[in-house]
Amino acid sequence: MHKTIAFSGRIVLLGFGAIGQAILPLLLRHVRMPPSRIEVVEPVGDEAGILAEAGVAHTKLGLDRDNYRGELDRRLSRGDALLNLSIDVASVELMRWCEEHGVLYLDACTEPWPGVHDDPSRPLEERTNYRRREEVLAIQRAQKARTTALVTLGANPGLVSFFVKKALLELAGPDCTVPKDRQQWAELARRLDIRAIHVSERDSQISERRKEPGEFVNTWSIEGFVGEGLQPAELGWGTHERHFPADGRRHPRGSLSGIYLGRPGLGTRVRSWAPIAGPFSGFLVTHAESLSIADHLTVGDPARPDYRPTVHYAYHPCDDAVLSIRELEGRHWKLQDKHRMLRDEIVSGIDELGVLLMSGSQGAFWYGSQLSIDQARALVPLNNATTLQVAAPLVAGLIWAIEHPQEGVLEPDDLPHDAMLDFALPYLGDVVGVRTDWTPLQDAPNLFDEHLDRADPWQFTNVRIP
Repeated sequence: MHKTIAFSGRIVLLGFGAIGQAILPLLLRHVRMPPSRIEVVEPVGDEAGILAEAGVAHTKLGLDRDNYRGELDRRLSRGDALLNLSIDVASVELMRWCEEHGVLYLDACTEPWPGVHDDPSRPLEERTNYRRREEVLAIQRAQKARTTALVTLGANPGLVSFFVKKALLELAGPDCTVPKDRQQWAELARRLDIRAIHVSERDSQISERRKEPGEFVNTWSIEGFVGEGLQPAELGWGTHERHFPADGRRHPRGSLSGIYLGRPGLGTRVRSWAPIAGPFSGFLVTHAESLSIADHLTVGDPARPDYRPTVHYAYHPCDDAVLSIRELEGRHWKLQDKHRMLRDEIVSGIDELGVLLMSGSQGAFWYGSQLSIDQARALVPLNNATTLQVAAPLVAGLIWAIEHPQEGVLEPDDLPHDAMLDFALPYLGDVVGVRTDWTPLQDAPNLFDEHLDRADPWQFTNVRIP
C-alpha cells in the first residue's frame, strides 16, 4: 500500500495548470489533512469546479514582484508548505521567502520573473537554465536557516536523476556497494566508463482530433514547454568530447558543468533511443538535470575535470506537438493563438521516459518508465501518462520534506533515490532496464557527409572546429 503521512500545516499550490491538476488527487490520497487546509492560488480560474468538488480552497490571483510577499504572508506560516507549480514567478524569490518564514518549498523547475527568457536584448547566457541553477546554488551555499526546499523535482528534472543512480547500480552488478556520497557516485560512473547520458523521452499519446492550423497541441503545459524550448539549447559537457560545437559557448563561472548553444532547443535535434520507440530524433530542450547530473558526476577540479559525462535531454513530444513546433518555427517562434492540452481526449499511446547511459566498455543501457494512457487513468484521475510521471515524484518529495523539514536547499541528485523510487514506481507503469548495442551512428547513411568521427560513436556534435 502506498505511503501516507499526516500533516498539521497548510499547503498552498501556486498554479493549477496541467501539473497542478495532476498532483491534487495524489495529495488528497497521500497527505492526511482536511482538504480545506489546501489552497490553490492561480490567475485563470478555469478549473474552479474541480477544486470546489474536492473541498479545496481557491483564490483567483496572480503573483508578481509587488504582491508576492504580502500574499504569501497572508496564507502561510512556519511549518506550512508551498508547492510552486507556476510559470513567470521567480522561484528564487519564493525560496528566500520560504526560508525566512520556515515554510517547506517544492517546485518542478526554476522560473524567473517575466521578461528574462524571452528578451532578445539580454545576453544568451542570462537566458540559460545554467544561470537559474547558479542562483539556486548561491542560496544553498549562503543559507543560514535550514528549512527544506526541494527544487526541480518533477519527472525531468527530478525522477530521471533517481533513474540514473538506479541504472548505475544495475550496470555495476549485484556485488556493487551502494555509494554513500556524491563523490562515490561520480567515481562509480567513471569506473563504468559512462561517457554520455541521454534523458530519452518519446511521447506517443494521440487524440482522434488532430492538430488544426494555428493551434499548439501538447500533453502538458504549452506555455511552459514553448518557454523552455525557446531558451538556448544546453547540455552537460563531458571530458571525452573532442569536437566543440561551432556555436557552443562556455560559462565564465559557477559549476562549469555545462555549455549552451547559440540556438533554441526547439531548433536543435539529437539522435537517441528508447526500447519501444527504437531510434528517434528528439529536441535538445534545456533542462536542469542536464547540468545537475553532469555536475554531480564530475571527478576532479570542475574547471579541468578528470571525468564528467555529457548529459542532455532528447525529447520527442507527441506527434501533434511536433507538428505544432514545425508551425511555430515557421512563425519565427511566435506562439500560436490557440492552445490545446491533451488529457481526457487521448485515445491511445504511452510516454516512454528514461535515461540512456552509454559506456565505452559496456555499450548502452536504458532504464525508465513506459506508462500508457490507460494505466495512468486507472491509477490516478486528472492525469495523462506525461503528467503522472511528473506528479508522483513531487508527492514523494513532499512526503520526504515533511519528514525531513530542516535539510536546506536540495536538488534531486541530493535526495535518497531509493526512497523516492519506492513511492513513485507504482505510478510509473512498466519500469524496465534494457541493454542495447545502439549508438548514435548506427545505420547512419552516407548519403551526405555529416562530418562524423565514425570511430567515436559517443560524440555529441557533428560539427568540427578547425
